[in-house]
This record gives sequence, C-alpha cells and structure tokens, in this order.
Amino acid sequence: MGSQQAFRVKLLVQLVLGSLLSIGAEAALAQDPVDLGTVQSSASGASTSDAEAAKQASAPYQAPTQGSLVASQPQSIIGEQYIRENAAASANYSDIASIAPSVSDIEPNGPGLMESQGLSMRGFQNGQYNVTFDGIPWGDSNDFTQHSTSYFMSQDVGSVVVDRGPGSASTIGDATFGGTIATTSKAPLAESAITPYATLGSFNTHLEGLQVDTGILQNYGDASLFVDYRQLDSDGYLDYSAQKRQNFFAKLVRPVGDNTLLTLVAMYNKLHQNVSLGSTQAQIQQYGPTHALNADPTSQAYYGYNYDDIASDFEYIGLNSQQGVWRIDNKLYTYAYDHHGFNGMDPNGETPNGTSYGANNVPGQKMTMVYRSIGDVLRLTRPTGPGDLKFGMWYDHQSNTRSEWTVDYTLGGAIDYGAGGYDRLMDDSLETFQPYVEYDWKATDALTVTPGVKYVSFRRSLDATVNQKTGTPLSYSKTWTKALPSLGLHYAFQPNWTGYLQWAKGFLAPNLNTFYTVDPSASSVEPETTTNTQLGTTWKSERLTLSGDVYYIDFDNLVQKRTVAGNTVFFNEGGVVYKGVEGEGTYYVGGGFSLYGNLSFNSAKEKGSDQWVPNAPDRTAAAGVIYNQGPYYASLIAKNVGSRYGDTGETYHLSSYTVANLAASYTIRHGTGWYKNAKFGFQVNNLFDKTDIYALAGYTGGANTPLYWTIPGRSYMFTASVSM
Repeated sequence: MGSQQAFRVKLLVQLVLGSLLSIGAEAALAQDPVDLGTVQSSASGASTSDAEAAKQASAPYQAPTQGSLVASQPQSIIGEQYIRENAAASANYSDIASIAPSVSDIEPNGPGLMESQGLSMRGFQNGQYNVTFDGIPWGDSNDFTQHSTSYFMSQDVGSVVVDRGPGSASTIGDATFGGTIATTSKAPLAESAITPYATLGSFNTHLEGLQVDTGILQNYGDASLFVDYRQLDSDGYLDYSAQKRQNFFAKLVRPVGDNTLLTLVAMYNKLHQNVSLGSTQAQIQQYGPTHALNADPTSQAYYGYNYDDIASDFEYIGLNSQQGVWRIDNKLYTYAYDHHGFNGMDPNGETPNGTSYGANNVPGQKMTMVYRSIGDVLRLTRPTGPGDLKFGMWYDHQSNTRSEWTVDYTLGGAIDYGAGGYDRLMDDSLETFQPYVEYDWKATDALTVTPGVKYVSFRRSLDATVNQKTGTPLSYSKTWTKALPSLGLHYAFQPNWTGYLQWAKGFLAPNLNTFYTVDPSASSVEPETTTNTQLGTTWKSERLTLSGDVYYIDFDNLVQKRTVAGNTVFFNEGGVVYKGVEGEGTYYVGGGFSLYGNLSFNSAKEKGSDQWVPNAPDRTAAAGVIYNQGPYYASLIAKNVGSRYGDTGETYHLSSYTVANLAASYTIRHGTGWYKNAKFGFQVNNLFDKTDIYALAGYTGGANTPLYWTIPGRSYMFTASVSM
C-alpha cells in the first residue's frame, strides 16, 4: 500500500472512530429505528404488555418466516421471536437464514461452531449474493464472500430478511444479482436492565454473556444504549476442531431535536478456531463422521498446525432525519478483518512429510489476510408529484494485504525457502461506487409502479511482489461499469393482500482471481449479468400468513478459464438459467398452536449442456408445529434439502437429507424482588441424529481425492438468562 493511500485510509478511520468516541462521551450509546416518531415505543420492552401477550395468538407473531406486504420481490422475514426461541446460542446469520425457502446451509462442526461452508440461495453460492448489516454491505473484496463467525452473533440480531432477487435500483451491494441476506441489529430496551445469560451444551460448549441496557435516559436527550459481551468456547462436533470466540457489541440511539435520530454501533470480535478441510470417504468409513484433525505433532493434520486467529471490527454512525420535505438516511462506516491462518500442507495424508530442512519434517503453510473497508451509504427521499423520488449512493473502498508462505512446522514454523518460500505477497484494493435513482409512482391508491436505474462502477487494483498462482510480480488495475435498470409493480388487492411483478438487471464484477495470471490484459472477461423476472403475492391475517412466487433468472457471461502457453486466460462463455416456485405459510390453529411450512422447487442448469450447477438443491422444504402461550414456548421444525451435485459436470451426487430441531423455553415475567424476568430454554439440534455425507468439501492436495462434510450429529443446549 502506497504512503498516500495509507494516509487516506488512516485519516478516514480516525474520522469514523473519533466521531464515535466524541458522541459516545456526550451520552452513553444507541440504535436506529426507521420511524422517527416512535423512537421510544420501537425499543424492546423488558416486560410483556397485555397487547403483546395477545399477539402470541396470531400467525404473524409465531411465523418462523413470512412474506412482506410492501416488498416488490420475494422476501422471507425472520423475526426476533423466532431467533430468540430457535437459534442456538452459538448460531450465526447463516444458521438463522437457512430456515427460509430456497436456502440451504452447511455447518459441519455444529451450529455456528465453524465458518459456514456453503450458504446457498436458489443455487447461488456465497459471493453471488449480498449480505448486509443494518443496510451496509460487507464482505471480502477479492471474491465478495463473508466470514460468518467473524462478525455479529445471534444475541444482537433483531431480524434477518432473505431477499431473493436483485431488488430495485436502490438495492446496493457488490453482488446484487443473487439476492440479499439483510441482517439488522436489535433495539435497546426501553427500561434499564442488567441481563447475565449462559449456555451449556454438547461438544463441551459453553457461552457466558452479559447485556447492560440503560433504558431511555431522559437526562441525556432520551438516549438509550445497550452493551453486550459474550464468550463462547466449544470443542466442536468434529475431532480437535475447537472454537474460542469473544464478541462485544454496543448500540446507542439518541434523538437529536424533534426530527433527527442518531445511531452509533460498534462491534469487536476475536476468534480462534481449529480448521478441518474435510475428510475422504475412506476416512469417514474407518474413523466415523467426526473425523477431522488429530493430536499427533508429526502429522500434517495436527490441530496445533491447523487453525485461524482472526480479529474483526465493525462500526458506523447513522443519521436518520426529516428536514422539510426531505427524508435523509446516511451511514458512515468502517469494518476490518485481520486473519492469520495456519495449516498442514495436506492434512488428509496423501502428501508425505518432508521439507528442504529434513525428509521427515512436517510441511505446512501460513497466511495473512488483512483488510479494512471505509464507506458511506446515503439515501434521500422527497415527495414529488404522485409519488416519492428516491436517490442516493453507496461508496466503499477496501484495501487488502495478503500473503502466504511455505513453512516447516517441525522447526517451529520456519519459512521453507527451499520449497519456494512465499507463495503470494500482494496488496489489492476494490473501489465501488453505486449512485441510483428511482421513483415510487402511486398510479392509483392500490397500484405503485417503481422504475429506477443504478450505475455501478468497480475498480480493482493489484500490486503484487509475488502474485498468487504465477509467483511473478504484477501491477495492474481495471474498471468495470454498467447501468442497471429495474421496474417493479406492487398492487394492494386488499389491505392484507398484495401482489407484485418485478423485472431487474443484476451484475457481478469479476473476482480478483482473474488477475492471477501473467498478463491479465490478455483476458477478455466481462462482468457476469442476470435478467430477473419474478411474480408473487402475500396474504396476512391473524390466523394465516401465506406467500408464494415464481421466478426466472437468465444468467449470462459465466466466467471460465483455460491455460494457453502456460498463461491462464479468463473469458466469458454461456450461462445458467435459474427458475422455480417458492411458498411459505403459517396457520394459527388455536390454543397457542401454529402449523408452519415452506416449499420450493428450484432448477439451476447451465445453458447448452443442461447440467446442474454445483451445490444447487432441486428443492427445499420445511415443516413444523409451534406452541406459544403465556410463558411457554415449544417448536419442532424439520428442514429438507433436495438432491444436488458437489461439482461441475454433475459429479459427486449428494442425496436429499432432512434435519429436525426441537426448542422449548419457559419465561418468568414480572418477577419480584431482585429480578425482573428470567428465562430457561432447551434445544436439540438434529433430533434424529442424521450423520450422512451432505457436501463436497474439496479435494486432497495429493491425488485430488474428494473430501466431504457430514451432517453434525445430535446436540443439546441448555440456556438461562435473568434480567435485573
């Protein structure tokens, strides 16, 4: 990174963090509801009112997922009620989102105890869709993927919305064409409270945490704050695959005058996790489904050689204001990821020991990946004619330093220069700029038409002393731009029944790996694009929530590669057609009982060959029964994922599987004496102990033998919390 660029990044970081500190000193710390007129009432109360108790007897309250009456594309809303009662204490957003139709997730070490190994939505994989936090897109700039164990935890999540489509022009992010998993933070409590909580579970899992809520501070401008800290320790389901995680989260909300709301959020996460690369079928048959790492220091699979140390943070300042006819929503943010990774050269045993220092010495690798993003999201809205004019922009700059080198673990991790030393040593950056404009034209009282256009600009730069794959120096940059139109129609048949039709263009810039060649300019690669068409409807009443949709996605410019005269050349060839039907619903039977189900039939096939793309299930389904009355909650929900293929060419067929989870809790509200509320919960994940192979993990470094993941076996978790 050049000195001028380093100074610019440092200055922006100081601006964000300095603003956080200066405002935090004035009060205590806060949140960001959308409705400025309900700042206090939108905060979660510490006790349940009569009205809230009555809500239990309704389908919208009990629904694990439900459609939206206002959205113009397929959307599954997963609310705080489901998250608090059903998500494991160790869960991440990926575990939560997996209940939605057309979504599947791979968590081989138990819920949240390993980075997600494959979160698929309609067949799109991680890196092909957005993940946002409070409306801010985040992820690795090199391939647009996210690290599920490195940021927020379920205790601080208020909702997860699975948006299956590119959205309108105002939908921002690096990977808009695959959809968006939108995670929002929960609100501070309206009343002051100190809430310690704890979890004990299988695999020697234990979590201890403490949340402190100030309530509404009338002497500090009606600010409200919560601070939450927790520590998670687990041995994990897989052998010698432990995880230690510490997470801090703070949120401050403060009204400024009558028309402005200020929000401050800060998060820090520290993680140590032992990492398996999967197991061969022979190893699973010989050692069982938990086979992973071992305790032998002479083995490349020794747990002491295979681990990650990761520190990450995420901060933003949000300003939501009504100034005359203008509605202003702005978030200035920064987030960072500091990853130091260690692994044996071939933990699955097909590459024999031996380094340039000794024939029996243990070879391995060390790597670093350190980046920081600085950005801003600005949204402006004003009434114009028979509708609302919306425009804004998203800007993000991420600087990334990456390195990897071969080492000798027998000699304490000494660099093995005889084996080549550094495998990569590189600085790269991605600068993204996305301005947009759209208009919500209220053609009638029932019909809203929303045309819009977004301009996207991606500029990649790479300055490598040792470029990945080639091992040679490279300094190169390239910019891709495109205008993306969209059109949405939303019709309200009745106040509780709406329908929509959407057409939109999607766009995905080439990954950094297209620069891993001797001469990237020789590649004629263009961004991947989609044309999405979707039609759907949503119905809601006290007894029934029901939504369904059909979709057709034409995906072009699929990026491929070939090697010519020793130089890898990337190019566009063909594409994929994604199409399907999706539905979800909850019916309140009565007496506290609800029935829930969702179902999708999905197709994701390459043009020309008509072969399935990897890791794209042909269907998903969920079914369950929920009981929630008074202080009692219980649910039994099963998720089915259909058949799919692990790799291209329809190789490594993977059979359909079903996992059932049980959850139950009892809440003591309006306690007397020293406590206000208390809650005790019990969960069983994978109730019927299915441990089949359910994903291809990759291949060995020796003979390219397939590696697999198995479903983590049955596990138990007991939770307790007390609010004082």
